[in-house]
Order: sequence, then structure tokens, then C-alpha cells
Amino acid sequence: MTSGIRSTYDAIVVGSGITGGWAAKELTERGLETLVVERGRHLEHGASYTTEHLPPYSFRYRLLGDRRRYRRDYPMQSRSPWMDDATEQFWVNDRDNPYTTPADKPFDWFRGHHLGGRSLMWGRQSYRMSQLNFVENARDGNGCDWPIRYDDLAPWYSHVERFIGVSGEKLGCAASPDGEYQLPLPMNAVERQFAARVSARFPDRRVTMGRAANLTQPIGSRMPCHYCEFCRRGCSPGAYFSSLSSTLPAAKATGRLTIATDTIAHSVIHDSRTRRAAGVRVIDAKTHATREYRARLVVLCASAFESVRLLLNSVTPDFADGLANSSGTLGHYVMDHYPGSFVIGEIDGPQVANFSGGRPVPLHIPRFRNLDGQRKDYLRGFQMIAGAWTNGWERGLTIPGVGATFKEALRKRGRWSVFCVAQGEALPSAENRISLDPVVKDAWGIPALHVDVAFGPNEAAMKPDMTSCAEEMVREAGCDTLRVLSFTATPGGTIHEMGGARMGRDPRNSVLNAWNQAHDVPNLLVTDGAAMSSSSSANPSLTYMALTARACAHAVDLLKRKEI
Repeated sequence: MTSGIRSTYDAIVVGSGITGGWAAKELTERGLETLVVERGRHLEHGASYTTEHLPPYSFRYRLLGDRRRYRRDYPMQSRSPWMDDATEQFWVNDRDNPYTTPADKPFDWFRGHHLGGRSLMWGRQSYRMSQLNFVENARDGNGCDWPIRYDDLAPWYSHVERFIGVSGEKLGCAASPDGEYQLPLPMNAVERQFAARVSARFPDRRVTMGRAANLTQPIGSRMPCHYCEFCRRGCSPGAYFSSLSSTLPAAKATGRLTIATDTIAHSVIHDSRTRRAAGVRVIDAKTHATREYRARLVVLCASAFESVRLLLNSVTPDFADGLANSSGTLGHYVMDHYPGSFVIGEIDGPQVANFSGGRPVPLHIPRFRNLDGQRKDYLRGFQMIAGAWTNGWERGLTIPGVGATFKEALRKRGRWSVFCVAQGEALPSAENRISLDPVVKDAWGIPALHVDVAFGPNEAAMKPDMTSCAEEMVREAGCDTLRVLSFTATPGGTIHEMGGARMGRDPRNSVLNAWNQAHDVPNLLVTDGAAMSSSSSANPSLTYMALTARACAHAVDLLKRKEI
């Protein structure tokens, strides 16, 4: 959608997902005429969620997908358990959007190109990074020192939480700081037992309900979660936060927002005379026509990898290796969270009537390792998730039985399953990098990314403890059976890719300053996951949003003072 779009604005935001929506909201509410450039198609909140509550029998492939077409067009995206007939409209076509990796270093890059981006697809777990997370790089010498501390970001965490609506419980736990919460989502009976037993046996392991951007109380026209368990298909009540339900409507209400969908950012325009960003070159996704948009401020929110790709493709006489890359660190220090083994057990529990739907997030156990002391076997730490559910009639697919008696038995719920799994912090490493592939291009002629990323020895050293802790807690819950499902961890699998344009104090070893401004180009901001200097073990999206709101507010102040 490009009709009625001017060539010049106060600000251009590239990307409309979790950070792009926040950038649009903050900039327009502070008076800037803002253009949001989105490479994907236009969607309408509610109306575009065409499969939201359809039952499995409504789909030709019964939610198993057209495997032949998936192998052809979605060979990577279909590796995700969240992609099926009901959600495939939100996943990118891999043939049009290729990337490469070394043969021995696979990377799972899951993407969504449409208005709202992955804010329609995320898991909504919303945790603050702690004071410790912001100092560990400097303390143990991995990565560069964050140029900010927790106190710098705390008010912006609150600003974001109040607007998006985060349900959760305050713990008074320094490793996972409290925020501005609505009432938490409820635990079931077995989860309450799990939380009580684990907390009694391991006082340092605080079991709480996951802090989630899922409403338990209304905010404006957004209604509370009704536990339909179809979150990944879109949420027409707006119970979960997305750009479509929240930030983009707020920006639109100012009258200062323009959106260009099917518009692919090719490169950032750089004025060598002023040493400022002057705008963005784009390609029409349908016609392949090119054009330019100009602005006084450019904000990259295209996702960690796409923002870095855009900078790498913005080669100028002043920046032969990519825009804002005088440090040589652009594309380096890429991270993802390290997944632990999945531990699951069974336990007898209360019989409940058959039911459908479910809660949208699991339980949360904040990091408890290497907080006050330091282990000898690995650095940093991990958080954990857990949960419990009753087994329904589906258990009949894997157990022997036949006839009326067997079917009648399946009318009752089976035993309860209890699971626990850890999510570990990955250390920043210069060897983990993304670059432009010299040969492969996407459907619009833009160089594809080459992703050269692997987990390191510290993550491998952490895994035995991650697995052991999960086993201890599942056993403590009272389970009489226990299985450990171990697998080879592939980077990208947690869909938390970050880094590549890290924040830092020194322009010689970082791309961005404390306000997410490029050291080399002060009116160019990068506020998505690319800006991260370390990963912590916490789900990162809340931090991205807080960084974005803070950076945009500061940039507007600088513009008003004519300092950029």
C-alpha cells in the first residue's frame, strides 16, 4: 500500500513488528510525521485472522500441512512446531527469502513478513533483564560493557508494561525484577503442587506464573484472555499484545502515521557531507520498482538480522564495509538462547471434566545460578519454564486398545504430565557473525545473509546442570516416571536471535551508543534485537520495546534541540 505516500517525512521506521510499532507510537505521539516501511503485506487486526477459531476438520490437511508444498516453499519455516495450515499465512516463503550457512553450522531462522511482523507470532513472555545482566560483560570479560544499567531502563520497562498489559506476580527477586503487572494467569492444581514442593525443597528456585503480555483485565478496547489456545492464529480480542492491536492504532490515532506495506528496504541513504542518514531506498515487493523516501531520522526495527543486513547493504564511499561500521563489529557478536533438555514425567492428579483451550504461557523459574558466587564449570546462568496438563483422548493413539470399552476409557482424562526445561544465556563471541552472501540473492535482488553462528563451550558446559535441575524439579513434583528428551541444540531455535549491531561505550568496538544511536551516524537508530550487547537468559522482547521507547523519546528531544 503506497498510494498517498509522500517522499519526505520527519522520521522513517523500517519494520512494523514489536519494536517498529513502538517506534511509530513514540515518534508520532511526540509530534513527528512518521513513515513505517513494511516489507510484507497489509493485515487488519481481527479481520485478517481468518483461521482464528476454526476446528481441525476445517482444514484440508487437518493441521498437518501440505508437506509437498512445505518442502518446496517452506523447508526451514515448516521446521517450527507452530507452523501449520492455520498459521502458514504468517510465515515467510523460504524460496523468495533464502539465507545460507556453513555446512556444519545450521541455523534456524524463523520469520514473518507482514504488517505487525512477529508481534503476531511471539510467545509473549515478558521479563526484565536484571542489574546483574547489564554488568556481567564487564565483570567476566565476555563482550563489551553495556553503556547503560538497569536503572536507566527501569522507567521505560514500566512505561511499556503499563501500555501493553503484562500479567504476572511480583516476587521481590533481584534476578528477575518486578514490573507493572495485572493479575497473574492461574495455575492448575498440579502446578500449584509443583510450585509448593519445588520452592520448599529448593528455596532459591522461585516458581511463579509466566509474566506474559496477555491481559487478565481489559485495556481500552482490548479484552482479557479467554483461554482459546489459538494465540498463534491471531487474537481478535486483542488479549495478547501485538503491533496491530496496540501500538500501530495508537500511532494512527495521532494523525501523523503513514504505512507503506509491500515495501522492502534496500539500503539507508547516507549524506557524506553532513554525515547523517538522509532516508531509505526501497523496492516495491510486487512491481520491483525502486524509489527513495527522505527523513531527518531513520529508525531500524526490521529484526536483528534484517536491520544488520540493511546496514551491510548500505555501502558508501565513507563506509565500504557497511554503514556505521567504522568499528568493524557490524554483523558480529550474534547470540541466541541455548535450550536445555526437555524433562517430562507423569503423576496422578485430580480428575477433571473434558475441556478445550488452555493457558497461553507456562510457569517461570528465574535464574538462580551464579548470582552471588561463581561456579567453576560455566559462566552466567539459565531460567526455566515448567507446566502440567492432563492427558486427553489423544493418549489412545500411543497405547494398546480396541472396541467400546477402550473408547469409553478414553472419555476420562488420563494421568497428568509435568515438564520442565531450561533456557540458557549464550556468551557474545566475535566468531558468531552474519554477513552478505557473495552469490545468493533474494527474489528482489538483494544479497542474502550468510549466517555463521554456533553455540560455544560455555553453553555446552552449562547443559548438564540445566538438565539436572529440570530432573530434580520434576521428581520433586512427585512424578513416578521421568523421561529426558535430549537433542542437538541448533542456534535460532528459540527464535531469540539478537546482536550484530551491539551497544557499547567505545565507538571502536561497538556500533551503537547508550541511546541506540549509531556512533558514526547520530540520526540513525537501531532499536531491535541487533542492539543487544549480551543476551541474559530472559526472553528479550520486553527489553527491545523498552530500548525502543527510550531511544525514540531521546531522539525527538535531540531533533527539537537541532542536535541531530
